[in-house]
Amino acid sequence: MKKITSFTLILWLISTAASATVKLPAIFGDNMVLQRGIPVPIYGWADAGERVTVDFRGKTYKATTGTDGKWALKLGNYKAGGPYQMHIQGNNTDITYSNILIGDVWLASGQSNMEFGIQTEKRAANAIANATDNQIHFFYVPMNLSLSPVYDVVKQPSDSPNGKWLVCSPQVLANPRFAWHGFSGVGLYFAEALRKSEKVPMGMIGSYRGGTPVEAWISVEGLKEEPAFTRYADKQKWLVDHFDEATKTYPSRQAAYRDSLKIWNAEVGDAYNQTLKQWDKDVAAAKASNQTPPLKPKPARPAPTQPADPLGGYQSPTVCYNGVIAPLVGYGLKGVIWYQGETNGDGMSDAVDYKEHFPRMIADWRAKWALGDFPFLFVQLPNFRGAAITPSQDNWPWVREGQAKTLSLPNTGMATIIDAGEALDVHPTNKLVPGNRLALVAQQKVYGRKVVASGPVYESMKIQGNKIIISFDEIHKGLTAGSLVGDDVVNSDDKELKGFGVAGEDHKFYWAKALITGNTVTVWADEVPAPASVRYNWADNPPGNLYNKNGLPARPFRTDDWPPFDRK
Repeated sequence: MKKITSFTLILWLISTAASATVKLPAIFGDNMVLQRGIPVPIYGWADAGERVTVDFRGKTYKATTGTDGKWALKLGNYKAGGPYQMHIQGNNTDITYSNILIGDVWLASGQSNMEFGIQTEKRAANAIANATDNQIHFFYVPMNLSLSPVYDVVKQPSDSPNGKWLVCSPQVLANPRFAWHGFSGVGLYFAEALRKSEKVPMGMIGSYRGGTPVEAWISVEGLKEEPAFTRYADKQKWLVDHFDEATKTYPSRQAAYRDSLKIWNAEVGDAYNQTLKQWDKDVAAAKASNQTPPLKPKPARPAPTQPADPLGGYQSPTVCYNGVIAPLVGYGLKGVIWYQGETNGDGMSDAVDYKEHFPRMIADWRAKWALGDFPFLFVQLPNFRGAAITPSQDNWPWVREGQAKTLSLPNTGMATIIDAGEALDVHPTNKLVPGNRLALVAQQKVYGRKVVASGPVYESMKIQGNKIIISFDEIHKGLTAGSLVGDDVVNSDDKELKGFGVAGEDHKFYWAKALITGNTVTVWADEVPAPASVRYNWADNPPGNLYNKNGLPARPFRTDDWPPFDRK
């Protein structure tokens, strides 16, 4: 760790000494959005002892650079507005930033479903053509992985749209070089919804990476705070200690991998690809006839595994935090929106542990920013994979439960989209639903609007003979059966309720019948004369259709505390 940290520091000192100028992180620049309602932080680097002055909105602020080469100061506490200019001076520096807005700054982060760009979203053409609100500004953090914290985003070519603040426009969002197929679709829709309700400028910072587990987004200090995460901290330390050695051998390991891959393709891969083509046709035919798709075939022998790079890959502990979150720490934020959990749902152990992992990450970020318990809003995992066979199965329900339990942290909120996924695609192309539902949560919990932001939430159960009566919170206009059609929920009071399972003390679940009875749901199964527990939508892709009449789906729940797949 010392080697890597020292090397990073040396690079900064060399660059600072060579230029002998005041430097600010890339997150400061033309078109930036500064957070309203807090003393605005400004910071950067310069020669030790150098005086830095910042002129903003008719006042001058001064700071002296410390022996560590860093300077920082705080401007005023402002209301929303703009555009403004900022003038920064040092011994050999004269910088002017223009078109600065003051409003709310939201950090959009997570894995690929937050990263999913607007250019490939379901309604991309219309969304991009109508993205003409110049009060929304974007900043995409270019992906960078690191075993130690870095203090600025990776330097980009001058003509790149990444790593700089951009004003929302059709041209910006359609740029093929901008982020991953454009800025986050969820982030864009979230910002547009808040612009309509709050009428203040919105700054959206995108910092995300597909396929990443939550432990990749926690700092090493955050991991060490929790004894249960020792294995992650140990792995990170091992990678640091072996970084130089791994870097030297990586080219030869890559060459050996390429040679073995050629052999595998010749002997297995070509035939397997033909099998996959037929499987794709079978899947399409099954989907068209509303049948369960066939399982994906496996090759005769596994393909060779590509060697991990010296960082351990993008799933290594801390690498995302260090590379694309640490460069933002200190910048004024309103809050965070988060969409992640799919990768932690790949294995049962990680899925069950998510209830500890996710809160630890939130606490870690809040400690690093030192802005108090700023709002942290997140998306609960949607439905995915083949239709549920039993009423209690799979890994993702345990991630969803971990997400729901994270609501015990102050100033958190969750958008349920159990109805908005796609069985055959882990990347649902409809990002308007999660974006809008996140915005409802923000309007209610952050901005104090009187809106309904949640579907029914399990409150309590009561056993009556062979039936269980379930009571809910967040009922509002009433309970109903419904379904998501396009972007809208269609209610049907006479439609059969689905997705409920009942078990007795043997912990074996059976599909249940369920009936709305006023503001409760009565659940029973003929196979269970003495019911002990109810689970609802407890599968990767469950069939549940319980909503409130405000158009929001019930949150998946269980009434028991039994361990995963436990059988008596």
